[in-house]
Amino acid sequence: MLVQAGDDGMPAGVIAGTLGVPNSSLSFHLAHLTRAGLIQQRREGRSLIYTADYAAMNALVGYLMENCCGGAACAPAAHCGEDAAQPQERISA
Repeated sequence: MLVQAGDDGMPAGVIAGTLGVPNSSLSFHLAHLTRAGLIQQRREGRSLIYTADYAAMNALVGYLMENCCGGAACAPAAHCGEDAAQPQERISA
């Protein structure tokens, strides 16, 4: 969601409401993503605005692509279009 929000980012309250996540749970996850360097936080008045750190995300994806499965092919090539696999519904524990 933050990647799609772009450089404007999103307030924590909007993120929580959109995802249907309690504020305390969202705060926990946002804090960990911030410490990991994948998102950034700024204050605007009384709101905390979160934005994706695109450079950090690109570096992480690049690292994972270069080091996945020890350099061996570990997954079939991704397919785009109508015949692409549809996302599976999440099952909560």
